[in-house]
Amino acid sequence: MVINLGMNWENFYKDNIVEYIKSLQTNPFELITLIIDLTIVVFLMYCFFRIVKGSRAWQLIKGIAFLIITTWISGLLNLKILNWILTGIMNLGVIAIIVIFQPELRRALEQLGTNKLTQFFGIDKDLSTKTKEDIYKVVIAATELSKTKTGALIVLERDIKIQDIIATGIPMNAEVSPQLLVNIFEPKTPLHDGAVVISGNKIASAACVLPLADDKDIAKELGTRHRAAIGISKESDSIVVVVSEETGKISVAKDGTLIADVREDVLKKILISNIVTKRFASEKKERKNKLKEWKDRVKKEKDKDKEKEKEKDQEL
Repeated sequence: MVINLGMNWENFYKDNIVEYIKSLQTNPFELITLIIDLTIVVFLMYCFFRIVKGSRAWQLIKGIAFLIITTWISGLLNLKILNWILTGIMNLGVIAIIVIFQPELRRALEQLGTNKLTQFFGIDKDLSTKTKEDIYKVVIAATELSKTKTGALIVLERDIKIQDIIATGIPMNAEVSPQLLVNIFEPKTPLHDGAVVISGNKIASAACVLPLADDKDIAKELGTRHRAAIGISKESDSIVVVVSEETGKISVAKDGTLIADVREDVLKKILISNIVTKRFASEKKERKNKLKEWKDRVKKEKDKDKEKEKEKDQEL
């Protein structure tokens, strides 16, 4: 049976949209249900498009949208033969969608079948957990570079932004990974000479130029990398991991001081303590203080209202 989309639009409008508007007028509470319904549908569509965007299915979605619009226009213009062909294709659309989007649907169902609902709905990991993971990756990279005595300079940005330093390098905006960090500092590669800056849980830039510390009390045997690490840690609150090209030893620059020759476990503790623990502990404390202030304010307002009521009762 041929379904003429153009001819049925008027009946659909009268039987569904107009009737629904009338029902809303008689029962306004249905408007709340409508808002919730639309919100869920829009959110699910957004999640679906996030999953398929960038995949081969994205191009197919455009093709399906074009097919639907063409079918609707052919119905409006009463192009019976074209509309009959397109409608026949549309009737097989459900099966086609299942076949076409089989990888995406399988991935979504796998996530629903596990405890990965946050990934399915596009919710990122907890920032504290993500930062810890990035630190572990930096430690792994520094350890690998230390074994091969490959010089490296990794800056981890904290509260004070160092956008001017990031701008001196080559923009990357890449996920933090040990393999990428090791590869960047591989000798005789374009990006090995300079510092990598990690900002906002991303490798923001590579081959960055850092300010050198010129303090006279710095040991003369320290090379340019160590002086640069001390320099940037003095001008900002960034923490810098340095791998010596001569000895392969790992050092950490913090607040203008250099902690030399640290082991892997010590490096991990220093970074987690200064980047994760202090930052997120202070944020949590600040949230608690704000909540306490709000509760105290509400309590004071309630006490004032009670006092006013008592005064009124006494006057009466």
